[in-house]
Amino acid sequence: MKEFDIITEADARVLEVGSTVRLAPGGIVTPLARDTLKARRVVVERDDGRDVDLERLAPPAKIGVAVIGADHTGVGLKRTIVEALRREGLGVIDVGTNGTEAVDYPDIAAAVATAVARGEADAGIVIDGAGIGSAMAANKIAGIRAAMCSNETLARYAREHNGANVLTLGATLVGPDEALAIVRTFFSSAIREARYLRRLAKIARLERR
Repeated sequence: MKEFDIITEADARVLEVGSTVRLAPGGIVTPLARDTLKARRVVVERDDGRDVDLERLAPPAKIGVAVIGADHTGVGLKRTIVEALRREGLGVIDVGTNGTEAVDYPDIAAAVATAVARGEADAGIVIDGAGIGSAMAANKIAGIRAAMCSNETLARYAREHNGANVLTLGATLVGPDEALAIVRTFFSSAIREARYLRRLAKIARLERR
C-alpha cells in the first residue's frame, strides 16, 4: 500500500478509483485533495488518526478582513495603513492604540494574533518600534506565524514560503510608503506549493509538544 506524507490534489487525481492509501503519522491532506479523494472513492488510512487542518493551516490566499494594532510608537503609521486599506475595499479591525500614552506591545500583539487565530480576520498587522518584540509576542499564540518584515522581499517570502498570517512592522525602520508596499506584497502573496504546507504541518506539530 502506498504511503504519503502529504496528499495533494495532483496526487489524488492519479490514484486509482476505489483504492486505499496510507497517510504517514502526522501526514496531511490538502483541502482540494480531500474533495478529489471523496469523488474517486479513495480510502485514506491513518496510523495515528490525526490530520492537520490545512483549511486553517494555510493562510487565506485572498485577504478580505485584516486586524491591525500598534503601540504608541506606531499610531501614525497604523492610521496611514488603515486609511489606505479601507480605501482599497478591505475590511479593517483596528484594536488600537490611538494615543501617545505608552502601552505595552505584547498586549497589542496578543489582541491582533488572537483575532487571527479565532478566524475573525484573514491576516494581522502589528506595529511597534522595531517589529521584533511584537513578532515574538504574537508567535506565542497557537496557530500564529508572525514575521517581522522590513522590505517587500521578506514579506513575499514570509507568506509564500512560511505561511505567515501576521505581519509585524517597525515604525522606526520603515516610512509610510515603504510600509504600505510591504503590506500590499504580504497580502497579495500566497503559499502554493505542497512542500511548504508540509513544513507548516511540522510547525503546527511543534506547538502541540
